[in-house]
Amino acid sequence: MNRSFATTLALLVLLQVYIGMRLLPDLALGWGFNAVGVLVLVLLTVLVPVGLMSASLRRRRWSGLVSWLGLLSMGFFSSLLVTTLVRDLVLLALHLAGVSGPELGRGSAAAVPLAALGVTLLGFVNARRLARVKQVEVPIAGLPPALHGYAIAQVSDIHVGPTIRRPYLNAIVNRVNKLGADAIAITGDLVDGSVHRLSLHTQPLARLAAPDGVFFVTGNHEYYSGAEEWIAEVRRLGVTVLMNQHVIRRRDDATLMIAGVADYTAHHFHPNHKSDPRAAAGNAVADVRVLLAHQPRSAAAAEAAGFDLQLSGHTHGGQFFPWNLFVPLQQPFVAGLHRVRDMWVYISRGTGYWGPPKRFGAPSEITLVRLVPA
Repeated sequence: MNRSFATTLALLVLLQVYIGMRLLPDLALGWGFNAVGVLVLVLLTVLVPVGLMSASLRRRRWSGLVSWLGLLSMGFFSSLLVTTLVRDLVLLALHLAGVSGPELGRGSAAAVPLAALGVTLLGFVNARRLARVKQVEVPIAGLPPALHGYAIAQVSDIHVGPTIRRPYLNAIVNRVNKLGADAIAITGDLVDGSVHRLSLHTQPLARLAAPDGVFFVTGNHEYYSGAEEWIAEVRRLGVTVLMNQHVIRRRDDATLMIAGVADYTAHHFHPNHKSDPRAAAGNAVADVRVLLAHQPRSAAAAEAAGFDLQLSGHTHGGQFFPWNLFVPLQQPFVAGLHRVRDMWVYISRGTGYWGPPKRFGAPSEITLVRLVPA
């Protein structure tokens, strides 16, 4: 057994024991109910690892259903753990304030799984509905009149995989095409799985269309899924892949650069894919420079390379509480429009979701970015 998997499984068992010990005794509903509670926790212990491995499950008759069960279990377990921890903190605070009693313990213990189930169901609805369009205006100093209102439609972090399939992506493509943007940007983490498994489900990308082109940059999940094969497949679908490269687009006498870099961590997987904003810009001259970079932490290098705007994703806006609280430990920004010295950076909350079909407090988005004069 892989050591990291064994460690994860051991930690999962300990957390399930913690949940059981904190909730079941306080409920005091008899041995029959306790047995059901223990069975649920055992099932979660089995299904959560299945969810973690769902992108690599062999395709068999029941693999789709098993993937769904595993990923839904991941989402429910996450909320169950968080609500159990919150309950313990609240009970501790009340105890210190001199408030306690068996009824308080019983009522709060019953509320925990109900709250976890409610958050999971609401998160499921939020994740599975089609992402809404979010319009963002980015003020650019000295923007030429010919580029006023220039629009880029951004989609990011779709994660086509075990639960996101062709119909889901097809609906995204339809909505993006209706926006009539000048250009379309796909800022990484398109897939979770190999070309062999998912090429049928990424076919709708071939229908994306914009006057100045459709562009793609790799995210970290492409490198988990066979980056070279996916780069070739995306190109086959008619999408321009920018690997530390740029294109120049003209509007009358004004020029716009759209550049793209490989994922910030790409060099760990492929030595020739080191993310390099300066190389992406080259020596080209343009009135406005836009960089597509999957991770927000590319921003410092992008600003130093002279870009005016960076479009990123990766964070999912945290996807669901409390994981949004941990994003700042790795990334400079969680979501939205921010300033890095002389450059703007916009971070999409993502158009799909990773892992559990669950979004809570971080709705998905299709972003329509418009350039406006400062």
